[in-house]
Amino acid sequence: MFAPSVWLRRLIKPEPGRALAYIDFTSQEIGIAAALSGDQAMMDSYKSGDPYINFAIQAGMAPVGATKDSHERIRKHCKAVLLGTLYGKQARAIAEDLGITLLESQSLLRTHRRTYSVFWQWVERVGNHAMLLSHIDTCFGWRLHITEFTKPTSLLNHPMQSHGAEMLRLACCFLTEIGLNVCAPVHDAVLIEAAEEEIEERVRQAQVQMARASRIVLEGFEIRTDVDIIRCPDRYDDPRIGEMWNRVMGLLEQIENASESCGQKTTNPSQVGDK
Repeated sequence: MFAPSVWLRRLIKPEPGRALAYIDFTSQEIGIAAALSGDQAMMDSYKSGDPYINFAIQAGMAPVGATKDSHERIRKHCKAVLLGTLYGKQARAIAEDLGITLLESQSLLRTHRRTYSVFWQWVERVGNHAMLLSHIDTCFGWRLHITEFTKPTSLLNHPMQSHGAEMLRLACCFLTEIGLNVCAPVHDAVLIEAAEEEIEERVRQAQVQMARASRIVLEGFEIRTDVDIIRCPDRYDDPRIGEMWNRVMGLLEQIENASESCGQKTTNPSQVGDK
């Protein structure tokens, strides 16, 4: 359900008396990169609650006390750089993403390297170590073998992606061991179900275990979690769904009306996903 187009997620709906909770690790890859590299400035930035605006403050691009609302444009640029560097994005790609000049994106990248120099030293060590041994391992021994087909960008991002996967697997083990109903793991999140009157307590228990998993994987560093609770009759929602859901429902309604005019009975579009 989470792999296809985003609008299909609106089919997710709890039954009467039940509730769902989508609990995801917040800015997980940035937190993992900070912890694995040991970059104190990056760890402090993550702990601030908004690593993007905090990067701007640390780099002198925004004053102390700046917020998402007061410096929206700068935060957007810093977010693109923080996330892009984890995937090996270069200045040209970042410039195209943000609609800025190449010189501006190059300046942003230089600022990132200066602000988080310990992180970049770690990136170089990890790359050299992997190329020397022809493999790279996670904390639990999950190994990526390096071949002539391995892309440098894949090698750069692997520690964050693989340790994120280790974290989620461990969290799922903990959640099932304490009796929580895990409906699905979703990249950096879990979807759980419980009785509606119990959902808040189940969420609290889940967040405790997810934090525990992050501390084990990252040797004490904790990744935060956010939660969205869905109660019947509401459906799972996502700001990226856009108009596609309404368009599909409209088409189904047209089919319903056409079928009724021909004397055929079909499922009411408003009931899609109820069963």
